[in-house]
Amino acid sequence: MAVSVLNMQNGIYRRRRVVNRIMLTVSLGTLAFGLFWLFWIILTLLVKGAPALSLTLFTEITPPPGQAGGLINAIFGSVVMAGVGTLIGTPVGILAGTYLAEYGHRGWLAPATRFLNDVLLSAPSIIIGLFIYAVYVAQVGHYSGWAGALALSILVIPVVVRTTDNMLLLVPNSLREAAAALGCPKWRMITLVCYRAAKTGIITGVLLAIARISGETAPLLFTALSNQFMSFNMNAPMANLPVVIYQYAASPFKDWNNLAWAGATLITLLVLGINIIARNMFRK
Repeated sequence: MAVSVLNMQNGIYRRRRVVNRIMLTVSLGTLAFGLFWLFWIILTLLVKGAPALSLTLFTEITPPPGQAGGLINAIFGSVVMAGVGTLIGTPVGILAGTYLAEYGHRGWLAPATRFLNDVLLSAPSIIIGLFIYAVYVAQVGHYSGWAGALALSILVIPVVVRTTDNMLLLVPNSLREAAAALGCPKWRMITLVCYRAAKTGIITGVLLAIARISGETAPLLFTALSNQFMSFNMNAPMANLPVVIYQYAASPFKDWNNLAWAGATLITLLVLGINIIARNMFRK
């Protein structure tokens, strides 16, 4: 009768079992360590920010010290600049990712583009803000919502490029071959076959890009700056939640601190919601 090697008399099995338990314990410990800080941050935001959430927050502009007010001008500015930035960056990112996945199989351009895109993806956002300040703000002589949207669009592009590239590469080549066998041109095959097969992943990348730019402060400090009034003029300084949070959190006024906590809670809930939606879409 054969003797099983899975017993404690086997030295190799005993050593591997001990190593497995040690690694499992370390992994669970690091997981608990990370989740502890995550839940602590979320709990702190809810405890300090939830009491400041009210209807006034969405109906009144940022107040002077000592007076009641809200964040409607900052919320509006953030939505507009993030929306314009997404509209600018998304088509560029999708088209660039399409080239990398569908056309860039030979030569040096596609690998170089992927490398530069990864560099841009990991670049500090303040560098993007300084770049837009140098090439746009300094040239026109004033801060503006357009400059802020342009900075955010540059942050959107590498996320969408990476996601589109990866999702299109996952599309089976058999689908492409079937379309080509039916006489379908390549551009039509990409739009009708590849995009449809990868649309969930591409949309997920766009949502993750929106989640990233929703809380960016540094690029907007050098581009859109801020505005204490309600402004619909994209060619002038425009209020936004990240900069208002930064300014109000550092102020000595209690009412401004409360608004900063409320704004931080709004952004956190927004980013959390977008990530949950993106995860669910990706599973489907």
